[in-house]
Amino acid sequence: MEFRFTEEQQMIRETAAGFFADCSTSAAVREAMATERGYDLSLWRQICEDLYLHAITLPESLGGMGLGYVELIAVMEQMGRHLVCAPYFSTVCQAVPALQLAAAGEQASPWLERILGSATATLGWIGQEAPGCDAVTATFQKTAQGYRLSGDYQLVVDGHSAEILVLAARTPGSIGREGISLFVVDAAADGIKRYWTPTLDQTRHLGRIQLNQLELPADACLGEAGQAGAVLEQVLQLATVALAAEQVGAAQQVQDLTVQYTKEREQFGRPIAGFQAIKHKAADMMLRTEVARSACYYAACIADEAWQGGELAAELPEAAAIAKSYCSDAFFRNAGEALQMHGGVGFTWEYDVHLYFKRAKASELMLGAASDHLESLAVLLLDNDQYAHSTQTKGAAA
Repeated sequence: MEFRFTEEQQMIRETAAGFFADCSTSAAVREAMATERGYDLSLWRQICEDLYLHAITLPESLGGMGLGYVELIAVMEQMGRHLVCAPYFSTVCQAVPALQLAAAGEQASPWLERILGSATATLGWIGQEAPGCDAVTATFQKTAQGYRLSGDYQLVVDGHSAEILVLAARTPGSIGREGISLFVVDAAADGIKRYWTPTLDQTRHLGRIQLNQLELPADACLGEAGQAGAVLEQVLQLATVALAAEQVGAAQQVQDLTVQYTKEREQFGRPIAGFQAIKHKAADMMLRTEVARSACYYAACIADEAWQGGELAAELPEAAAIAKSYCSDAFFRNAGEALQMHGGVGFTWEYDVHLYFKRAKASELMLGAASDHLESLAVLLLDNDQYAHSTQTKGAAA
Protein backbone atom coordinates (compact mmCIF):
# COMPACT_ATOMS: atom_id res chain seq x y z
CA MET A 1 0.00 0.00 0.00
CA GLU A 2 1.36 3.41 -1.01
CA PHE A 3 0.22 6.05 1.43
CA ARG A 4 0.07 9.71 0.52
CA PHE A 5 -1.77 12.53 2.25
CA THR A 6 -4.19 14.41 0.03
CA GLU A 7 -3.75 18.18 -0.26
CA GLU A 8 -6.55 18.68 2.27
CA GLN A 9 -5.02 16.21 4.73
CA GLN A 10 -1.59 17.78 4.32
CA MET A 11 -3.09 21.20 4.99
CA ILE A 12 -4.72 19.93 8.20
CA ARG A 13 -1.42 18.35 9.26
CA GLU A 14 0.62 21.48 8.59
CA THR A 15 -1.93 23.73 10.28
CA ALA A 16 -1.90 21.56 13.40
CA ALA A 17 1.91 21.40 13.38
CA GLY A 18 2.31 25.16 13.15
CA PHE A 19 -0.32 25.90 15.77
CA PHE A 20 1.00 23.43 18.35
CA ALA A 21 4.59 24.51 17.77
CA ASP A 22 3.56 28.05 18.75
CA CYS A 23 1.07 27.29 21.53
CA SER A 24 2.41 24.10 23.12
CA THR A 25 5.90 25.26 23.98
CA SER A 26 7.97 23.75 26.76
CA ALA A 27 6.92 26.55 29.11
CA ALA A 28 3.24 26.16 28.24
CA VAL A 29 3.33 22.39 28.80
CA ARG A 30 5.00 22.77 32.19
CA GLU A 31 2.52 25.40 33.27
CA ALA A 32 -0.52 23.34 32.23
CA MET A 33 0.66 20.04 33.70
CA ALA A 34 1.09 21.65 37.12
CA THR A 35 -2.64 22.39 37.39
CA GLU A 36 -5.28 19.94 38.59
CA ARG A 37 -7.25 20.28 35.35
CA GLY A 38 -4.12 19.41 33.39
CA TYR A 39 -4.64 21.79 30.48
CA ASP A 40 -5.12 25.45 29.63
CA LEU A 41 -8.78 26.19 29.02
CA SER A 42 -7.93 28.98 26.56
CA LEU A 43 -5.84 26.57 24.47
CA TRP A 44 -8.72 24.09 24.34
CA ARG A 45 -11.07 26.83 23.17
CA GLN A 46 -8.60 27.79 20.45
CA ILE A 47 -8.42 24.18 19.29
CA CYS A 48 -12.21 24.04 19.12
CA GLU A 49 -13.27 27.51 18.06
CA ASP A 50 -10.36 28.69 15.90
CA LEU A 51 -9.06 25.47 14.33
CA TYR A 52 -12.22 23.34 14.71
CA LEU A 53 -10.01 20.26 15.12
CA HIS A 54 -12.38 18.69 17.63
CA ALA A 55 -15.01 18.38 14.89
CA ILE A 56 -12.93 16.34 12.44
CA THR A 57 -14.97 13.13 12.72
CA LEU A 58 -18.28 14.69 13.73
CA PRO A 59 -21.02 14.51 11.06
CA GLU A 60 -21.65 17.46 8.78
CA SER A 61 -25.36 17.29 9.62
CA LEU A 62 -24.52 18.54 13.11
CA GLY A 63 -21.98 21.09 11.96
CA GLY A 64 -18.90 18.87 12.07
CA MET A 65 -16.27 18.40 9.35
CA GLY A 66 -17.40 14.87 8.45
CA LEU A 67 -13.85 13.64 7.85
CA GLY A 68 -12.22 10.35 8.80
CA TYR A 69 -9.45 8.77 10.82
CA VAL A 70 -6.59 9.62 8.47
CA GLU A 71 -7.21 13.31 9.20
CA LEU A 72 -7.56 12.57 12.91
CA ILE A 73 -4.29 10.62 12.96
CA ALA A 74 -2.52 13.53 11.24
CA VAL A 75 -3.59 15.79 14.11
CA MET A 76 -2.77 13.26 16.83
CA GLU A 77 0.74 12.82 15.46
CA GLN A 78 1.40 16.54 15.86
CA MET A 79 -0.16 16.61 19.33
CA GLY A 80 2.20 13.85 20.41
CA ARG A 81 5.15 15.67 18.92
CA HIS A 82 4.49 18.75 21.03
CA LEU A 83 3.12 17.00 24.15
CA VAL A 84 -0.08 19.03 23.89
CA CYS A 85 -1.90 19.21 27.21
CA ALA A 86 -5.55 19.18 26.12
CA PRO A 87 -8.59 16.89 26.54
CA TYR A 88 -8.44 15.99 22.86
CA PHE A 89 -7.66 12.30 23.15
CA SER A 90 -10.35 11.71 25.77
CA THR A 91 -13.00 13.74 23.95
CA VAL A 92 -12.36 13.15 20.24
CA CYS A 93 -10.67 9.75 20.25
CA GLN A 94 -12.65 8.01 23.01
CA ALA A 95 -15.97 9.65 23.83
CA VAL A 96 -16.99 10.78 20.33
CA PRO A 97 -16.56 7.34 18.68
CA ALA A 98 -18.46 5.73 21.56
CA LEU A 99 -21.34 8.17 21.12
CA GLN A 100 -21.47 7.86 17.34
CA LEU A 101 -21.08 4.09 17.10
CA ALA A 102 -23.25 3.02 20.02
CA ALA A 103 -26.17 5.45 19.82
CA ALA A 104 -29.38 4.65 18.00
CA GLY A 105 -30.76 7.21 15.56
CA GLU A 106 -30.44 10.79 16.80
CA GLN A 107 -29.84 9.70 20.39
CA ALA A 108 -26.31 11.11 20.54
CA SER A 109 -27.06 14.40 18.76
CA PRO A 110 -27.61 16.58 21.87
CA TRP A 111 -24.34 15.35 23.39
CA LEU A 112 -22.37 15.76 20.18
CA GLU A 113 -23.73 19.29 19.82
CA ARG A 114 -22.41 20.06 23.31
CA ILE A 115 -19.01 18.73 22.26
CA LEU A 116 -19.15 20.92 19.14
CA GLY A 117 -19.64 23.79 21.57
CA SER A 118 -16.29 22.95 23.24
CA ALA A 119 -17.62 20.68 26.00
CA THR A 120 -15.15 18.00 27.09
CA ALA A 121 -15.96 14.31 27.38
CA THR A 122 -14.32 11.00 28.20
CA LEU A 123 -14.88 7.25 28.24
CA GLY A 124 -14.75 5.18 31.43
CA TRP A 125 -14.61 1.38 31.35
CA ILE A 126 -11.66 0.13 33.42
CA GLY A 127 -12.63 -1.37 36.75
CA GLN A 128 -9.89 -3.97 36.93
CA GLU A 129 -6.63 -4.78 35.14
CA ALA A 130 -7.75 -6.82 32.13
CA PRO A 131 -7.85 -6.42 28.34
CA GLY A 132 -10.79 -4.86 26.54
CA CYS A 133 -14.27 -5.67 27.76
CA ASP A 134 -12.90 -7.89 30.54
CA ALA A 135 -11.88 -4.70 32.37
CA VAL A 136 -15.51 -3.62 32.83
CA THR A 137 -16.69 -4.27 36.39
CA ALA A 138 -19.35 -1.59 36.94
CA THR A 139 -22.88 -2.99 36.83
CA PHE A 140 -26.31 -1.70 35.87
CA GLN A 141 -29.85 -2.74 36.72
CA LYS A 142 -33.10 -1.91 34.96
CA THR A 143 -35.50 0.19 37.01
CA ALA A 144 -38.99 1.57 36.48
CA GLN A 145 -37.55 4.97 35.50
CA GLY A 146 -34.50 3.76 33.60
CA TYR A 147 -31.24 2.34 34.95
CA ARG A 148 -29.21 2.26 38.15
CA LEU A 149 -25.40 2.09 37.88
CA SER A 150 -22.84 1.18 40.53
CA GLY A 151 -19.10 0.70 40.43
CA ASP A 152 -15.70 2.34 40.14
CA TYR A 153 -13.67 3.40 37.10
CA GLN A 154 -9.89 3.68 37.21
CA LEU A 155 -7.39 5.39 34.89
CA VAL A 156 -10.01 7.50 33.11
CA VAL A 157 -8.28 10.04 30.89
CA ASP A 158 -9.44 13.49 32.09
CA GLY A 159 -12.02 11.64 34.18
CA HIS A 160 -11.83 14.19 36.97
CA SER A 161 -12.48 17.20 34.73
CA ALA A 162 -14.57 16.06 31.73
CA GLU A 163 -18.07 17.54 31.43
CA ILE A 164 -19.64 14.53 29.74
CA LEU A 165 -19.07 10.90 30.74
CA VAL A 166 -19.62 7.82 28.59
CA LEU A 167 -19.58 4.88 30.99
CA ALA A 168 -19.46 1.15 30.29
CA ALA A 169 -21.37 -1.15 32.65
CA ARG A 170 -22.55 -4.74 32.52
CA THR A 171 -25.41 -6.84 33.79
CA PRO A 172 -24.50 -8.63 37.06
CA GLY A 173 -22.89 -12.00 36.40
CA SER A 174 -22.02 -11.37 32.75
CA ILE A 175 -18.48 -11.85 31.43
CA GLY A 176 -16.42 -10.75 28.43
CA ARG A 177 -18.30 -8.64 25.90
CA GLU A 178 -21.66 -10.06 26.98
CA GLY A 179 -24.16 -7.86 28.81
CA ILE A 180 -22.25 -4.59 28.32
CA SER A 181 -24.03 -1.28 27.80
CA LEU A 182 -22.72 2.25 27.26
CA PHE A 183 -24.38 5.09 29.15
CA VAL A 184 -23.94 8.83 28.66
CA VAL A 185 -24.39 11.22 31.56
CA ASP A 186 -23.56 14.75 32.59
CA ALA A 187 -20.58 14.62 34.90
CA ALA A 188 -22.33 16.92 37.40
CA ALA A 189 -25.14 14.41 38.03
CA ASP A 190 -25.89 13.26 41.56
CA GLY A 191 -24.34 9.93 42.47
CA ILE A 192 -20.99 10.63 40.77
CA LYS A 193 -17.76 11.32 42.65
CA ARG A 194 -14.54 12.08 40.82
CA TYR A 195 -10.92 12.35 41.88
CA TRP A 196 -7.69 13.34 40.19
CA THR A 197 -5.09 10.56 40.46
CA PRO A 198 -1.58 11.92 39.73
CA THR A 199 0.62 9.47 37.82
CA LEU A 200 4.09 9.19 36.32
CA ASP A 201 3.08 11.15 33.21
CA GLN A 202 2.39 14.69 34.40
CA THR A 203 1.39 15.83 30.91
CA ARG A 204 -1.72 13.62 30.76
CA HIS A 205 -4.02 13.62 33.77
CA LEU A 206 -6.07 10.60 34.78
CA GLY A 207 -9.03 10.41 37.12
CA ARG A 208 -11.07 7.99 39.17
CA ILE A 209 -14.86 7.89 39.00
CA GLN A 210 -17.08 6.40 41.69
CA LEU A 211 -20.76 5.68 41.12
CA ASN A 212 -23.07 5.35 44.10
CA GLN A 213 -26.46 4.12 42.92
CA LEU A 214 -26.44 6.49 39.95
CA GLU A 215 -29.98 6.85 38.61
CA LEU A 216 -30.27 7.43 34.86
CA PRO A 217 -33.25 7.82 32.51
CA ALA A 218 -33.93 5.18 29.87
CA ASP A 219 -32.51 7.30 27.04
CA ALA A 220 -29.11 7.46 28.76
CA CYS A 221 -28.39 3.95 27.48
CA LEU A 222 -26.78 4.18 24.04
CA GLY A 223 -28.42 1.66 21.73
CA GLU A 224 -29.89 -1.60 22.99
CA ALA A 225 -29.13 -2.50 26.59
CA GLY A 226 -26.55 -5.25 27.03
CA GLN A 227 -25.50 -5.24 23.37
CA ALA A 228 -22.61 -2.76 23.32
CA GLY A 229 -19.70 -5.14 23.92
CA ALA A 230 -18.64 -5.29 20.27
CA VAL A 231 -19.00 -1.52 19.95
CA LEU A 232 -16.81 -0.93 23.01
CA GLU A 233 -14.10 -3.16 21.57
CA GLN A 234 -14.18 -1.26 18.28
CA VAL A 235 -14.03 2.08 20.08
CA LEU A 236 -10.97 0.91 22.02
CA GLN A 237 -9.30 -0.27 18.82
CA LEU A 238 -9.92 3.10 17.15
CA ALA A 239 -8.53 4.87 20.22
CA THR A 240 -5.51 2.56 20.11
CA VAL A 241 -4.70 3.67 16.56
CA ALA A 242 -4.99 7.32 17.63
CA LEU A 243 -2.67 6.71 20.58
CA ALA A 244 -0.17 5.02 18.27
CA ALA A 245 -0.15 8.15 16.09
CA GLU A 246 0.60 10.25 19.15
CA GLN A 247 3.50 7.93 19.96
CA VAL A 248 4.90 8.33 16.44
CA GLY A 249 4.90 12.11 16.73
CA ALA A 250 6.57 11.98 20.13
CA ALA A 251 9.17 9.48 18.89
CA GLN A 252 10.01 11.86 16.04
CA GLN A 253 10.31 14.84 18.36
CA VAL A 254 12.53 13.10 20.89
CA GLN A 255 14.75 12.03 18.00
CA ASP A 256 14.96 15.59 16.69
CA LEU A 257 15.71 17.02 20.12
CA THR A 258 18.51 14.51 20.60
CA VAL A 259 20.12 15.08 17.21
CA GLN A 260 20.05 18.82 17.83
CA TYR A 261 21.67 18.38 21.25
CA THR A 262 24.44 16.11 19.94
CA LYS A 263 25.32 18.72 17.31
CA GLU A 264 25.77 21.32 20.04
CA ARG A 265 27.41 19.24 22.77
CA GLU A 266 31.19 19.08 22.36
CA GLN A 267 33.63 16.52 23.72
CA PHE A 268 37.36 16.31 22.95
CA GLY A 269 37.02 19.49 20.92
CA ARG A 270 34.32 18.32 18.52
CA PRO A 271 30.51 17.84 18.52
CA ILE A 272 29.55 14.38 19.79
CA ALA A 273 27.28 14.01 16.74
CA GLY A 274 30.45 13.18 14.81
CA PHE A 275 31.23 10.10 16.90
CA GLN A 276 30.38 6.82 15.19
CA ALA A 277 28.58 5.36 18.22
CA ILE A 278 26.30 8.40 18.39
CA LYS A 279 25.61 8.19 14.65
CA HIS A 280 24.58 4.55 15.00
CA LYS A 281 22.19 5.36 17.84
CA ALA A 282 20.66 8.23 15.88
CA ALA A 283 20.24 6.02 12.81
CA ASP A 284 18.49 3.37 14.91
CA MET A 285 16.16 6.02 16.31
CA MET A 286 15.26 7.19 12.81
CA LEU A 287 14.65 3.64 11.62
CA ARG A 288 12.32 2.89 14.53
CA THR A 289 10.40 6.12 13.94
CA GLU A 290 9.93 5.54 10.21
CA VAL A 291 8.79 1.94 10.63
CA ALA A 292 6.41 3.01 13.40
CA ARG A 293 5.02 5.72 11.13
CA SER A 294 4.37 3.18 8.37
CA ALA A 295 2.52 0.88 10.77
CA CYS A 296 0.52 3.80 12.13
CA TYR A 297 -0.49 5.18 8.73
CA TYR A 298 -1.60 1.74 7.57
CA ALA A 299 -3.66 1.35 10.73
CA ALA A 300 -5.14 4.81 10.09
CA CYS A 301 -6.36 3.67 6.66
CA ILE A 302 -7.93 0.56 8.18
CA ALA A 303 -9.48 2.64 10.98
CA ASP A 304 -10.96 4.92 8.34
CA GLU A 305 -12.43 1.87 6.61
CA ALA A 306 -13.95 0.73 9.91
CA TRP A 307 -15.28 4.22 10.61
CA GLN A 308 -16.91 4.40 7.18
CA GLY A 309 -18.06 0.76 7.21
CA GLY A 310 -15.70 -0.23 4.38
CA GLU A 311 -14.57 -3.64 3.15
CA LEU A 312 -11.39 -3.72 5.27
CA ALA A 313 -13.15 -2.97 8.55
CA ALA A 314 -12.60 -6.53 9.77
CA GLU A 315 -8.82 -5.95 9.73
CA LEU A 316 -9.01 -3.25 12.41
CA PRO A 317 -8.09 -5.50 15.39
CA GLU A 318 -4.97 -6.73 13.60
CA ALA A 319 -3.90 -3.30 12.31
CA ALA A 320 -4.43 -1.65 15.72
CA ALA A 321 -2.44 -4.37 17.48
CA ILE A 322 0.47 -4.07 15.03
CA ALA A 323 0.57 -0.28 15.28
CA LYS A 324 0.35 -0.07 19.05
CA SER A 325 2.85 -2.85 19.76
CA TYR A 326 5.50 -1.35 17.47
CA CYS A 327 4.85 2.33 18.17
CA SER A 328 4.99 1.74 21.93
CA ASP A 329 8.35 0.04 21.60
CA ALA A 330 9.71 2.65 19.18
CA PHE A 331 8.74 5.60 21.35
CA PHE A 332 10.00 4.10 24.59
CA ARG A 333 13.32 2.97 23.10
CA ASN A 334 13.85 6.35 21.42
CA ALA A 335 13.15 8.10 24.70
CA GLY A 336 15.58 5.81 26.50
CA GLU A 337 18.29 6.40 23.90
CA ALA A 338 17.66 10.13 24.15
CA LEU A 339 18.38 10.03 27.88
CA GLN A 340 21.64 8.19 27.22
CA MET A 341 22.73 10.53 24.43
CA HIS A 342 21.97 13.60 26.54
CA GLY A 343 24.20 12.25 29.26
CA GLY A 344 23.69 13.37 32.85
CA VAL A 345 21.45 16.32 31.93
CA GLY A 346 18.89 14.09 30.17
CA PHE A 347 16.76 13.57 33.25
CA THR A 348 17.16 17.02 34.74
CA TRP A 349 14.10 19.23 35.02
CA GLU A 350 15.44 21.86 32.63
CA TYR A 351 15.40 19.51 29.64
CA ASP A 352 12.20 18.12 28.09
CA VAL A 353 13.54 14.61 27.49
CA HIS A 354 12.28 13.36 30.83
CA LEU A 355 8.74 14.50 29.96
CA TYR A 356 8.81 12.42 26.78
CA PHE A 357 10.30 9.47 28.65
CA LYS A 358 7.47 9.54 31.19
CA ARG A 359 4.86 9.88 28.43
CA ALA A 360 6.51 6.97 26.61
CA LYS A 361 6.18 4.67 29.61
CA ALA A 362 2.63 5.75 30.42
CA SER A 363 1.36 5.47 26.84
CA GLU A 364 3.11 2.12 26.44
CA LEU A 365 0.80 0.68 29.11
CA MET A 366 -2.33 2.59 28.11
CA LEU A 367 -4.84 0.57 26.06
CA GLY A 368 -2.66 -2.52 26.38
CA ALA A 369 1.06 -3.03 26.55
CA ALA A 370 3.01 -4.24 23.51
CA SER A 371 3.04 -7.79 24.91
CA ASP A 372 -0.77 -7.75 25.18
CA HIS A 373 -1.16 -6.70 21.56
CA LEU A 374 1.39 -9.24 20.37
CA GLU A 375 -0.56 -11.93 22.19
CA SER A 376 -3.80 -10.81 20.55
CA LEU A 377 -2.02 -10.87 17.18
CA ALA A 378 -0.92 -14.44 17.83
CA VAL A 379 -4.51 -15.43 18.61
CA LEU A 380 -5.77 -13.74 15.43
CA LEU A 381 -3.13 -15.46 13.30
CA LEU A 382 -3.79 -18.85 14.85
CA ASP A 383 -7.53 -18.48 14.32
CA ASN A 384 -6.97 -17.50 10.68
CA ASP A 385 -4.59 -20.43 10.14
CA GLN A 386 -7.06 -22.85 11.69
CA TYR A 387 -9.85 -21.45 9.51
CA ALA A 388 -7.74 -21.74 6.37
CA HIS A 389 -6.69 -25.29 7.28
CA SER A 390 -10.30 -26.27 7.95
CA THR A 391 -11.41 -24.81 4.61
CA GLN A 392 -8.65 -26.64 2.71
CA THR A 393 -9.50 -29.91 4.44
CA LYS A 394 -13.16 -29.61 3.57
CA GLY A 395 -12.28 -28.74 -0.02
CA ALA A 396 -10.02 -31.77 -0.35
CA ALA A 397 -12.67 -34.06 1.12
CA ALA A 398 -15.24 -32.76 -1.32
